[in-house]
Amino acid sequence: MSEPDLTPRARTRDRVAASLRRRYRAERRFRAYGIGAVAIGLLFVVFVFYTIISKGYPAFLQTYVQLDVDYSAELLDPEGKRATADLESADYQALIKAALRERFPEVTERAELRKLYALISSGADLTLRNRVLSDPGRIGKRESVWLLAKDQVDLLAKGEVDRSLPESQRNIDDQAIGWVDRLRAEHRLETRFNVAFFRNGDSREPEQAGVWGAVVGSFFTLVVTLGLSFPIGVAAAVYLEEFAKRSRFTDLIEVNINNLAAVPSIVFGLLGLAMFIQFFGLPRSAPLVGGLVLTLMTLPTIIITSRAALKAVPPSIREAALGMGASRVQTMLHHVLPLAMPGMLTGAIIGMARALGESAPLLMIGMVAFVADVPKSLSSAATVLPVQVYLWSSSPERAFVERTSGAIIVLLAFLLIMNAAAVFLRSRFERRW
Repeated sequence: MSEPDLTPRARTRDRVAASLRRRYRAERRFRAYGIGAVAIGLLFVVFVFYTIISKGYPAFLQTYVQLDVDYSAELLDPEGKRATADLESADYQALIKAALRERFPEVTERAELRKLYALISSGADLTLRNRVLSDPGRIGKRESVWLLAKDQVDLLAKGEVDRSLPESQRNIDDQAIGWVDRLRAEHRLETRFNVAFFRNGDSREPEQAGVWGAVVGSFFTLVVTLGLSFPIGVAAAVYLEEFAKRSRFTDLIEVNINNLAAVPSIVFGLLGLAMFIQFFGLPRSAPLVGGLVLTLMTLPTIIITSRAALKAVPPSIREAALGMGASRVQTMLHHVLPLAMPGMLTGAIIGMARALGESAPLLMIGMVAFVADVPKSLSSAATVLPVQVYLWSSSPERAFVERTSGAIIVLLAFLLIMNAAAVFLRSRFERRW
């Protein structure tokens, strides 16, 4: 057997080989740690999305009950004038109650009748009123109409009520469950896509509540925010990056801009409350005030991203323009700014996405108020999607749980669209140097 090579060169080669093996093992461990961290992060994201979607998708469905409604002329228009004012103020709830008594003639006691009437939403009479107003010829006739069911019936129809629980622990008793099962057996109970969820404003009744009012309020608020923060932020970034001379004053401005980007958002709400509402006297709960507050919050982000976009433009562009005789303003407007605009737009959209998800500063200026009407202008009382989620999450009704998750899904859809737009703008217009 040959003796091992113990020369200095061999020992050095062995030490290097051992060092390489340790290095490769460390690199494999580091890669495994990174893959594990990414996997855990994705797992949490999937869990969050699964929880929200599983709880929120029932909000996009709504239960309806079919009743045979008799448009009695004695109840709707006893004088026979067919006047619009009389038809608007008629008692359409009486028609619904009569149809329920006809469907369940065995129910005669007052307490049971109240439970029977509670199967139908209090807003179902608006359906009958709209049908009569659109065609007064229905008066005196009879037709089958699908009417909005109460939230307890809706939850039962979707299987979200545990029938095995004692009656005292359910929000619907056994007698009402029997009526619902009878309607289902007669094919008079149906679950449809909840169009009203995307068309209505807020409501005290879960089955009538929708996100349209909050969507419009968010739109108006973001219009004000974008219309103010983007031009102001871009102008500030252009001045600081291209024209301002280095001095203690500009250094102080830059430090404060960076600090403002890290200030908690509720501080901007306090500033907006003191400045825009108490000092200037602007209306509370208005998208105009909300947009002004969010403008203050997003300005630092837009200024920082805009300056980064300007820095990314190669100095040769500026030098070539100046060498051809262009002024500094012409160089900026015709050469540098167009090349930096994709990055600026990306930063602005990211800032708008952050503004869309904020609720703390808007709570301070009164946008937490209950607003049932869809806002018509920038000065109308309004709320936004994050605040709407907060309001519904604090409501005691069980049906608002799915509405809360449904509103979160709508909010996430808006955020995904805005972030996708930012990615598209960057990939579509960005130039690589």
